[in-house]
Amino acid sequence: MNTIRHPVIFAVAAFAVLLVSGCKSSEPAPDRGVAPVTVRVAEVTGGQTEGVSLRFSGIVRPAQRATLTFQVSGTLRERAVELGQTVKTGDLLARVYNPALEPARDSAAARLAELKTQYDQAEREWERSRKLHERGVVSEQALEQLASKRDSLRSSVATAEASLAEASRLYRESELRAPFDGRVEALLVERDEFVASGQPVMRLSSPEGREVEVRVPAYMLNHVTLGQLLPVWSVQDRNRPPETGSIVEIAQPGGVRGELHPVLVSLPADTLEPGEPVEVGITPSETVATTVPLLSVMKSNGGASVFRVSDGIARRVPVTVQRIIGERVVVDAADLAASDQVVFAGMTRISDGDAVEIR
Repeated sequence: MNTIRHPVIFAVAAFAVLLVSGCKSSEPAPDRGVAPVTVRVAEVTGGQTEGVSLRFSGIVRPAQRATLTFQVSGTLRERAVELGQTVKTGDLLARVYNPALEPARDSAAARLAELKTQYDQAEREWERSRKLHERGVVSEQALEQLASKRDSLRSSVATAEASLAEASRLYRESELRAPFDGRVEALLVERDEFVASGQPVMRLSSPEGREVEVRVPAYMLNHVTLGQLLPVWSVQDRNRPPETGSIVEIAQPGGVRGELHPVLVSLPADTLEPGEPVEVGITPSETVATTVPLLSVMKSNGGASVFRVSDGIARRVPVTVQRIIGERVVVDAADLAASDQVVFAGMTRISDGDAVEIR
């Protein structure tokens, strides 16, 4: 009996094994998909607008100021103001003495009076002769001669009037008067000193309005515009907050290499004092070049390109190579922005649209 039961037991066990194995083989295998390709990436730099603030030194000065001179030479006989004195428009500031001015004016006035008398006499003679000519007493030729003499005297009177006006103007030029309300900030000639024509005598400034002139390199002229607001710092008080100035004048670029160009900045009233050293801040804005690693650029039939990784997917982005800077390349690509990630290792194993894993 024992010899019969053992084969039966083995047969039942073998059938169970076959049944179990048949059940496992009939289950479908899970679909795991394509495994992502492992790559290494680097960030795109640049592309944004940046600027570094630069400071240019200047001295605060009055917006309205004048260096006064005489238009005639002479000796400074009178100075009616003192240093720091305030004056009104038209006030007498100084006077020079020139011995030829007053006689020249008087002589011109006397000559004009003489010619006017002669002209009036000639006018009366012509009028009498005209009436006699109508009666046939005076000839036509005599009347024309009187008319010519009268017209000549009229021209001489006009010339004498111009000479008197010129002599009177020169005489008035011996007096120096204030062109605007202001304050005397400098006296450059002492009393009884000889003053040549055009020689500076004093400086006058208005208390209203302040400005500062700074000189900048030629390339900075592309970063400033009329009306642009700029910060102005006081050098004497570094803890003082900056004032806000406005550009009112910009010099045109010149042809001299390395020349600095003046930029005039108007300051608010009652802020910084004339003569105070200041610094004016100008920030040149410029677009930083877009760069990618040199190893990330691939060449193909369609041109240069890089793989940009976004949400685990690699996409091909066409680029135009401009220049190489060390281990990076300056590129022109509208679809690349700063902080984008581009593949620089493992890109030979991926295609456009492949899933990637960043290592």
